[in-house]
Amino acid sequence: MFRRREPVPFAFLAEAERFRSNVTPPPRERATVGQIAGRWLMGLTIVSALVGSLVIGWPALEVDHSSTPTQQSQASDGR
Repeated sequence: MFRRREPVPFAFLAEAERFRSNVTPPPRERATVGQIAGRWLMGLTIVSALVGSLVIGWPALEVDHSSTPTQQSQASDGR
């Protein structure tokens, strides 16, 4: 490959392994008590909805063999 003869702006950024900035980012804002409580409430709502749907839907997933008699069609009688 050929190298460019003209100077490339910010070429030192491409050649450097990692860019080190002397500007520090602002500190993160701490979550307020209301925000923490809201996150906990949202998590509890999601978990309770999943558990509730499992509890309500569990009877539909069970197969009850005693109450349904086995029926055979006429095709299975060999006619």
